[in-house]
Amino acid sequence: MSLLSGRIVIVGGGTAGWLAALILRDAQLRAGQGGGGQVGTVTVVESSKIPTIGVGEGTTAVFRQMLKHLGLEEAEFMAATGATVKYGIRHRDWRRIGHHYDGPIDDPHLVAPGVPLAQYALASGRPLTEAHLFQALMDAGRAPVARIGDLLVPAGPFHHAYHFDQARVGMWLRSKARGVTRIDAQVTGVQTGPVGITTLALEDGRRIEADLFLDCTGFRRTLIGSLGAQWIDYGDVLPVNRAMPFWLNHDPDTEVAPFTLAWAQGAGWMWQIPTRDRMGCGYVYSDLHTTPDQAQAEIEAALGHSIEPRADIPIRAGRLRAPWIGNTVALGLASSFLEPLEATSIHGTIVQLLLLVGWHDDPEGRARYNAAHARQVDDFRDFIRAHYFSERRDTGFWRDVAGSHPAALTDRLADWANRMPERSDFAHFPMRLPHVEEQLWRPVLAGLGLLDREAAEQALGSRPADRRTAAELHGELIDEYCKASQRCLGHREWLDLLEPLGSKADAEQLQH
Repeated sequence: MSLLSGRIVIVGGGTAGWLAALILRDAQLRAGQGGGGQVGTVTVVESSKIPTIGVGEGTTAVFRQMLKHLGLEEAEFMAATGATVKYGIRHRDWRRIGHHYDGPIDDPHLVAPGVPLAQYALASGRPLTEAHLFQALMDAGRAPVARIGDLLVPAGPFHHAYHFDQARVGMWLRSKARGVTRIDAQVTGVQTGPVGITTLALEDGRRIEADLFLDCTGFRRTLIGSLGAQWIDYGDVLPVNRAMPFWLNHDPDTEVAPFTLAWAQGAGWMWQIPTRDRMGCGYVYSDLHTTPDQAQAEIEAALGHSIEPRADIPIRAGRLRAPWIGNTVALGLASSFLEPLEATSIHGTIVQLLLLVGWHDDPEGRARYNAAHARQVDDFRDFIRAHYFSERRDTGFWRDVAGSHPAALTDRLADWANRMPERSDFAHFPMRLPHVEEQLWRPVLAGLGLLDREAAEQALGSRPADRRTAAELHGELIDEYCKASQRCLGHREWLDLLEPLGSKADAEQLQH
């Protein structure tokens, strides 16, 4: 029997659990419409007694693509969840104190395939992201739409990402999960057998069986832990191991920033994620180099005022060796955890679900899934660690980081110092799903001063026609995107236009 025609039970709600419910239910219905026979069931077991400590989260553009695939309205989503637009990440004080660089998530090479725009910018001593639409929108604080007459017209062809409070997003996704059964209870026991999990015992005495179980219980790993799942620790590669989340109020006189701020500090870095109502923040730091009290004092000194930490959480970066064991799949934080420097968590969850849908009936699907998950998270880990290749030596943390870079990553960056990273350096990810490739690596390496301008000049010197084409198109894109950004609505202005839709969605949630 196909897993999509069977019984699927998801334990744990939140963003991961309700994304799983929506995507798997959609896959069941599509399979049924295609003449696949019986349509299976999806049940989510979550407890309203378990609190959430979220203070803002960022996504990648794959989240917007997922909304479109599921037929969910972006405007309603943003209004109901207090979401804002994210065009990329601003990295402050990473290379050295007083320096910043941006990582916009659009890729101008998609509209100019084969044209060496990034190589031309580097060779010319210009910012690598200058010909990005999202750079112009970040700098201007604009929405991704312009008003032309009575219409709101997209600024360009690229998918943006979002910032939001994940607790509100989980509730909104739940309200959209038609045909999904919800049980408000805690799992108190897990019974296993030869195929994996056989039965879940709930606190109210009920027992639940299923053909496929999904573990979305976060760090508790309630299901996958009962099957002996092994954890691979990344503590030797990623240098931070604690997180201190807190909220900040927006300055009412300034624009709502359409980007995430990642601000390097003395023992780690601070995130600032602007949701509609306030700013979700946190300090991710190394407890080998500072204490919680010292970390709070450092952040208060940087901000110029006191903060009220919501928690101080030990974090353990790493991944499961096998997130799919028997009839059970761990998703989201139950399967891996990385510091949120590049918003990989929700992205990874969506990709994992698409892999599961694609391979659910493949005899080799489980092995392929586990291998793809390992590659995904390992690649994320290396990309995050690359951000720490800094000139900073002003604290013990930065000196220790500089002396402990993994040799394999050092060798890779040494190769790229002599040439621009190219798409051919990256094997295609399974199903051609979005992954960390050259379009994300290049702005980071350039921002940290790890790309060689002279090497770029030499490479283009032997291709004068390519250089002329790149120069002409580079100038045209900068001019076009500058004009487009000025025509677009202000970010806060657009959010205000969306706000009435939130009341409608809130009413709908109360009915479910």
